[in-house]
Amino acid sequence: MKVIFLGTPEFAVPSLKAIVGAGHDVPLVITQPDRPKGRDGRPQPPPVKLAAQALNVPVLQTESVNTDDTWSILHKLRPDVIAVAAFGQILGRKVIEAARIACINVHASLLPKYRGAAPIPAAILNGDEVTGVTIQKMVRKVDAGDIIRQCSTPIGADETAGELTERLAHLGAGLLVEAMADLEAGRASFVVQDEREATCAPMLDKKDGQIKWTDRADRIARHVRAMMPWPGAYGFLCREKTPLRVTFGKAAANGPHDGLPGEVVAVKREYFAVKAAEGSVLVFRLQPAGKQMMTAAEFIRGYRLKTGDRFAEG
Repeated sequence: MKVIFLGTPEFAVPSLKAIVGAGHDVPLVITQPDRPKGRDGRPQPPPVKLAAQALNVPVLQTESVNTDDTWSILHKLRPDVIAVAAFGQILGRKVIEAARIACINVHASLLPKYRGAAPIPAAILNGDEVTGVTIQKMVRKVDAGDIIRQCSTPIGADETAGELTERLAHLGAGLLVEAMADLEAGRASFVVQDEREATCAPMLDKKDGQIKWTDRADRIARHVRAMMPWPGAYGFLCREKTPLRVTFGKAAANGPHDGLPGEVVAVKREYFAVKAAEGSVLVFRLQPAGKQMMTAAEFIRGYRLKTGDRFAEG
């Protein structure tokens, strides 16, 4: 089949490679423009652009896929399928309808649960034991189209959002190729989503990373995993002059401790414990502002952490 692929981040790369590897004709990849990244702020190409160039597939970068110029290109190419994976833009009606058979999307949740831009952090934060990938037919309403294929997978007890994203990217790539084979053979089934079961997982903001020590310890530990690698789960260690911003890399829930939320209630060789509303949080890895990620032991020595120190409440 002739397939136009829309995607931007690393999550979308396995899907693009799988489509090409399955022998489909990919005359064009559409992705976002280069964006400033890193401390120097230099524009960096999105991962899908680099992958497409390595595969010798033409690339179109656009701030909006819904312009008349872009639609004209789609119309001239007359694709059988438009495949979308984490593209980062909302597709208009004309774009969706430009595909002869269907415009389909790789979504990292078991729809209708967690529609929106951040389904993976939402699944971890809410303590789900299972998540998955859905291939859905795209409609104007976000992530509300009919389900073509779906596959589930357990969430690891210590799995971060970044680690789960990588797993689901590869799971979704295989599922996408299977769905496309169904579409090509005319045997695809389209299951209507139950709107009563729909939940939303909106895009994360930097402020979403701040830890609320008045939460339960188990939720804070999940928060650390859900915000890794971005925006990072962070708190502020109170110092006499300027609070020290700290991003937490690895933490676990623990039993009850006396103390106030945010208080350092135990300092051991390999970790320290911070009081939560219920239970305490054991911290094993963290990153002070302007420094590299370090072990709790390194932080304790370097910053002379002691019991009674406080992290500001979120």
